[in-house]
Amino acid sequence: MRIIMAQQNALVGDIEGNAQRVIDAADEARRLLGADLVLFPELMLTGYPPEDLLLRPSLNSRVDAALETIGEKISVPVVIGYPAVRNGQRRNTAGVVFPGESRPRHEYFKQHLPNYRVFDEKRYFQPGSEACTFELDGWTLGLTICEDIWHSGPAAQLQQQDVDLVLNLNASPFRANKFQERLEQVEARSRETGLPILYCNLVGGQDELVFDGASFVCDSQGRRCVQAASFTEALVPVDLQCSDGHCEPVGEQLPLPGLEESLYQALVLATRDYVNKNGFKGALLGLSGGIDSALTLAVAVDALGPDRVEAVMMPFRYTSAMSLEDAEKQARTLRVHYRVLPIESAFNGFMDILSESFAGQEKDTTEENLQARCRGVLLMALSNKNGSVVLTTGNKSEMAVGYATLYGDMAGGFSVLKDVFKTMVYRLATWRNQQAGVEIIPERVITRPPSAELAPDQVDSDSLPGYDELDAILERYVEQDMSAEAVIRDGFDRENVYRVVKLTDRNEYKRRQAAVGPRVSRRAFGKDRRYPITNGWRPGD
Repeated sequence: MRIIMAQQNALVGDIEGNAQRVIDAADEARRLLGADLVLFPELMLTGYPPEDLLLRPSLNSRVDAALETIGEKISVPVVIGYPAVRNGQRRNTAGVVFPGESRPRHEYFKQHLPNYRVFDEKRYFQPGSEACTFELDGWTLGLTICEDIWHSGPAAQLQQQDVDLVLNLNASPFRANKFQERLEQVEARSRETGLPILYCNLVGGQDELVFDGASFVCDSQGRRCVQAASFTEALVPVDLQCSDGHCEPVGEQLPLPGLEESLYQALVLATRDYVNKNGFKGALLGLSGGIDSALTLAVAVDALGPDRVEAVMMPFRYTSAMSLEDAEKQARTLRVHYRVLPIESAFNGFMDILSESFAGQEKDTTEENLQARCRGVLLMALSNKNGSVVLTTGNKSEMAVGYATLYGDMAGGFSVLKDVFKTMVYRLATWRNQQAGVEIIPERVITRPPSAELAPDQVDSDSLPGYDELDAILERYVEQDMSAEAVIRDGFDRENVYRVVKLTDRNEYKRRQAAVGPRVSRRAFGKDRRYPITNGWRPGD
């Protein structure tokens, strides 16, 4: 028997469109690859996560209609994920649909509902408790859904039912090093039960989440024997071969990307899907001549192509000749639309309006922030006029400590580097140049001291610890939830730790107003890390 894992990119809420994707993929799998069964990801019909769309009264009837359409049009059995209301309870469901049948012949209800970090399935679903098996061409197949495979119970239930293999439907979001964790769990379940497991995962970008695909299969001894590509749709053949009553899956094993490549591909996929799925014509960004905007531009071009990307240099009296030269060089290298819009007259106009209000007061960060806000106004005007989304260019280090201007460089619709620490920004820029074999990002942009260029001779280190130290502190405090004192015990300077921790806590109000951006770390700002803006918490132990 040949099973095709259909690693697909669903659009959340587009039930009819997702049903057509199922029909088209099943048809291709049958005609071109000889499929006997096609396996789709978790909640394929609604996309993941559908969030409060699940509460819409019409959703259930739309799902039922889509299942009926699929049954009418497929020529091969499919296993597909969808939400279903059964006996008054909403379930995260995997159904087996046979050609010519208007309803799934078999249904399995997810038993373990994740309710941590970015997951809140207990808000919407009731858990199941029963195993589900079905027969096909003399094989007995069992169903599980995503989180079920991280627990021993559901696979053990199927082992007791004497199934030949387990089909596991997934919508498992990407983050750095997540694949290895998945693999270890599936390997463990295979070894415990002696059953092969097919792990079929969703692919695509959905607001903050990125799904990397990377579907795979483990044989009955817990050895990975099939590996799909990452960050792309794919139809992955898995052949079941029997000898002496013992059956094992076989198939192709494709290489997996390393850390920098996987992070970069995640950013590209997230950007492409955010722009395209939301119907924007393209993307634009402020290109400052610095490392963050340079990397953001490279990601945007790889995601959308140069014809759909615009870079805008908005110089001021503090903008260096080096920044002007490097920004233009990169824009020309990547062949994007490029324009220069000086902000001197806009800034002076605001200062004239404010002159009476500011009389007798010294210059401070107000004037620096005003420069950034002039730029934000121009970018949003271009966005409104041309239908392109503004990509903000700040990184996770800056977002953590508030080194960003509300309604200035934070103005925009999608924050590509929101979950990427500054030290990783440098690594990704270097990796991208190495892959290209040319300076996609000018080398001088990578090697020069970082600066916001909002004041004479300004560099980031005037206001912040060095990024190596800053990021190490933030990784512990933000991603590992270590206390300030615990971070200090790891060998960091007490004054710097408390300064960084206080800045991070104090700037929650900014992050609440920031654009969404792709989650690529263990703990991202947004759904992952939700702290009250108004609070009396004091950092310490």
